Amino acid sequence: MTHLAPVTLEPPPLLAVRPPETVSMRTRDGVRLDADVYRPDAEGAWPVLLLRVACGRRTALTSQYAHPRWFAARGYVAVVQDVRGCGTSEGRFHPFEAEREDGADAVAWAASLPGSNGAVGMYGCGYAGMAQLLALAERPDALRAIVPALAGWDVFTDWATEGGAFRLADAMGWALRCAAESARRVEDGAAYGALLDAIRALPLKDEIPSRPKVLREYARHCHYDDWLTTPGPGPSWDALSPRAVLDGLAVDVPILQIGGWYDPRLAGTLDAHEALSANATAPVRLLVGPWTSAGTAPDAPSLDSLQLAWFERFLKGEPNGAERAGPVRLFDVVARRWRDLPALPPASVPFHLASDGLATRREGGALQDRAPAESFLDVVVHDPRDPVPAVGGHAVPDAGPRDRAAIDARPDVAIYTTAPLAAPLALSGRVALDLWVEADAPSFDVSAVLSVVMPDGRVLPLTQSHARVEPGGSQRPLPIALRAVCATLEAGCALRLSLAGACYPAYPVNPGTGAEPGETRLVDAQPITLLIHGGGDRLSRLLLPMETF
Repeated sequence: MTHLAPVTLEPPPLLAVRPPETVSMRTRDGVRLDADVYRPDAEGAWPVLLLRVACGRRTALTSQYAHPRWFAARGYVAVVQDVRGCGTSEGRFHPFEAEREDGADAVAWAASLPGSNGAVGMYGCGYAGMAQLLALAERPDALRAIVPALAGWDVFTDWATEGGAFRLADAMGWALRCAAESARRVEDGAAYGALLDAIRALPLKDEIPSRPKVLREYARHCHYDDWLTTPGPGPSWDALSPRAVLDGLAVDVPILQIGGWYDPRLAGTLDAHEALSANATAPVRLLVGPWTSAGTAPDAPSLDSLQLAWFERFLKGEPNGAERAGPVRLFDVVARRWRDLPALPPASVPFHLASDGLATRREGGALQDRAPAESFLDVVVHDPRDPVPAVGGHAVPDAGPRDRAAIDARPDVAIYTTAPLAAPLALSGRVALDLWVEADAPSFDVSAVLSVVMPDGRVLPLTQSHARVEPGGSQRPLPIALRAVCATLEAGCALRLSLAGACYPAYPVNPGTGAEPGETRLVDAQPITLLIHGGGDRLSRLLLPMETF
């Protein structure tokens, strides 16, 4: 079933809003948390919407959401709280460590506020989304609905790493912002100024690119060193992750999860939906749209209207049908329309890599539905002095539907393209790659990007993944789980798989030695030659969730 837009509501009559009040609470271990509370200026009791942020409550996460006044005018008590160690709240900020207990305490406190009717909903993007899931693990009585957006599921695989590679630009950018906030709180002016400069231009040209001087000098202000050096997965990461603390828990709270095709944490959002749905006694829905981690997209409904419909249904009992649409709703990034599905389809239809050995010369590589009769070998030379840059997709810092035609024209990128389609082709679901690849170095990276080649020559990324092979890694073929996709390709378009040895600065340049990123100097990286095999008894193939018309 196809829809032009998700379920939304007509705007309710607006209420006057009182000036905000700053109100504090104490956690179970005595730490003071501060919040701004926005109430309707009208008689009655209202549901509470709780937003718990690590970025400072005075910004109210307005880069992703409407100001809290917008929600208060629609009949809610809107509460924006600084999490522990942020804004003006007491304590020290350790990402995700206290959000389970603090979140549950905050829900109980919010339910008891003047003007509250005792029902609480939680919302928020990114960190605030993860905070909702962690609070859910405590099963607070007053929590009646949540809308985690662009959040992920596992801290190690969704926030710190991907495919075994450190998320360099994403993790560094967030760490710098956390460190700047910490320096501001203690009035460390020198640190604050230096960190702000680094936020505006990531310090990637330092002697140790993954551990720049500014983060070494001001390591006391953030978690970056811990994330860079703590091996995983393991118990220390599990303690921070909704995946571990919600494992097997029967979910009785309605959950609307919002993911973005260009958000770095989409894979975790999809895993969370499958895990939560398996043990749910309340509605659990997944909505994936054309959003980046900033929560914006030019032709998609706002996150505000989507979550308002959910809260109207489950906090106010409005019969708006928000729970009756399909469990999974995906935005088709090519056809620009919405599709409802009962579940996320698996990768199932094989497309084989074929080549004349010249896949790095634009026309030599092919994707085809039959296995090639002859074996082939493509050679990709990764030069660390000029690594393949991150362009488009979910690769921070240039995420989004960017044209990567110029990247695919590089001689260090192997491309495999289908013939122009004779009929439309729809892709909806997960994508996987089995790749026979080896290298002349103990460790190497593989960046894989699946794109649509438009008739006008533009190459628009649909999904991608990154894999780091450590010394001793000998699994052949190398399984690479790409993120899910939803796209309808018209006749005349083509599919393309692009393979490279880097995606920088989304991930550190692999030096080839197996050394950890935080120990690798700029001068340590060596050229790496990748050998990509296909055909014969080494079939490299892409697995697609495909349907034809």
